[in-house]
This record gives sequence, C-alpha cells and structure tokens, in this order.
Amino acid sequence: MADGDHPVDNGVNVEALLGAREALTNAPEAAQFKWRAACEWKNGTHSHSTVEGFYGLGQEQQRKTRFTFDTDHPEVFAAADKGATPVEYVLVGLASCLTAGIAAVAQNRNIQLRSVTATIEGDMDLYGILGIDEDVRNGFSGIKVTYKIDADAKPEDIESLVAQSQKRSAVYDIVTNPTNVTVVVN
Repeated sequence: MADGDHPVDNGVNVEALLGAREALTNAPEAAQFKWRAACEWKNGTHSHSTVEGFYGLGQEQQRKTRFTFDTDHPEVFAAADKGATPVEYVLVGLASCLTAGIAAVAQNRNIQLRSVTATIEGDMDLYGILGIDEDVRNGFSGIKVTYKIDADAKPEDIESLVAQSQKRSAVYDIVTNPTNVTVVVN
C-alpha cells in the first residue's frame, strides 16, 4: 500500500466514478446504455468497423473521436491479413476491461501500480467453424488470462484486485455468461 507521503496515482478518477455510481443509484433510467458499432464488409474476410456514438444518461452521446477497427484473417487462412481476427478483438476486449478494472480498484484501495501486463490466450478447434465436426464448438473452448502486476501491495491484495476486477468487468460477464443476440436482415 502506498504511504501517506506519496499519494496513489494510477490515472483513475475514483471520485468521479463513485459520484457517477451515487447519481445513477438515484436515477436508474440514466444507467440504461446502448453501445453501438457499425461494420462494413470490404473484400474477402476483411471488414472495417467504426465506433462513435452511444446512448446513455438518457440521451444520445457522441465520442470525441471516431474509432476504427479493421478485421480480417491471417494469410494461413488464404486471407489478406489486413487486421486482427474478430476473436482476437474479443481477447483484446476482455484483457482491456479486466486491466482497466484493476487500475480502478487499485486506485480506490490506495494501491500504487507500477506495471500491469496481461497475456491472454483463447483455445479454439477449427473443426467447428470449418464445419468438419458438428460436435465441436465454433468459439473458444477456454480462455486463460495471466497477469504480471508490480504494485505496492501484498500478493493477496493483488489477487484481490484481480478478483474484484473480474466481478465488475462487463466483458468478463459477456464472455462467461449467455447473452441474447438477435440478428435481423433488412
């Protein structure tokens, strides 16, 4: 734990997060968010996606920046390799969400982080998505996230940070629990 002479600064505005939590507790309708992304096919397995707006706090919100993402498949799949695969973006999303949570929880618990790195791997048998074996799942059979965390804290406090991050991570919840998905063709 950081001592009183050196305030903790992990770059997370905990006061604002706690203020938002309190405000949303008193206005549950404002806590209903709708996140959006748009995707346009380019060629082959290459697609280009954008993220710029969302609905939250009772109204439409606009991001400061329009974010873009290219997805494709590697050359070993006879593709152009113009971007990460969609499943790699899932891994990026999971690792990023958990890592952001670690920083926020550490800030709230007055733990100074020096470094946090995550290595994430997803195991997949391509027999599923290639239609070779109908009994093989199309998605990951398992995901492993390994953290290396250097912080002013005891090992059990660091483990507690990671556990709390998992508990509050939206992406961890999405990946580990069923989510209803509706696909519509207009």
